Amino acid sequence: MKATIISKKDIIDVFQYRHATKEFDTSKKLSNDDINFILQIANLSPSSFGFEPWHFVVVKSPELREALRPIVTGAPLRLNTASHFVLGLSMKAPMTRWNSTYLMHLLKEVKQFPEAVIKRYLGLIKEFQENDFVLDTDRKMFDWASKQAYIALGNMLTAAAMIGVDSCPIEGFIKEKAEVLLSEKFGLDMEKYGLSYMVAFGYRKENPKRPKSRRNIKDIITWK
Repeated sequence: MKATIISKKDIIDVFQYRHATKEFDTSKKLSNDDINFILQIANLSPSSFGFEPWHFVVVKSPELREALRPIVTGAPLRLNTASHFVLGLSMKAPMTRWNSTYLMHLLKEVKQFPEAVIKRYLGLIKEFQENDFVLDTDRKMFDWASKQAYIALGNMLTAAAMIGVDSCPIEGFIKEKAEVLLSEKFGLDMEKYGLSYMVAFGYRKENPKRPKSRRNIKDIITWK
């Protein structure tokens, strides 16, 4: 497989174009092909040790969007107008500890590693979790998994912009209430997963009123 080379200018143009869309055009919807492409990019994203500690819920039901409304404090307009609304979940400790059933399934059935490789790999993960990063609480384990899920989020935002789809990542929600809702209304096992973020996809209603501004690149990089 050979990579397709995209010009640096085209890539920069995509990043200049992308912005956190405040309101979407309700008359325009993503095609099934486009949303599936964006989700495939999430599926292909890298993660620490290749854990893939994520799950994505595409909220299509108007009733479920309505149920989310009281707890999405930071972006009700996006929830109302987005073509597609996605919830990004991360695995909790029962799924990601070095000796979990999930990891054994991943290594044996998905990656199809030989038994000797699996044993050595699990030993490396155990060392990493217990000594290198000291992931000694359930919260630390979830936060570590969330870091991986955010890699997938960043890739989805970029990939969407590359095909002309707008987006907005969202952390403005009441986490505890959201997770109760995901258990009661969405049927998700919140013993295994926690909600890390939400993200809206669609087409901007209007262009930003101001050009994109960023700190000077010299202020964020140190060369030694």
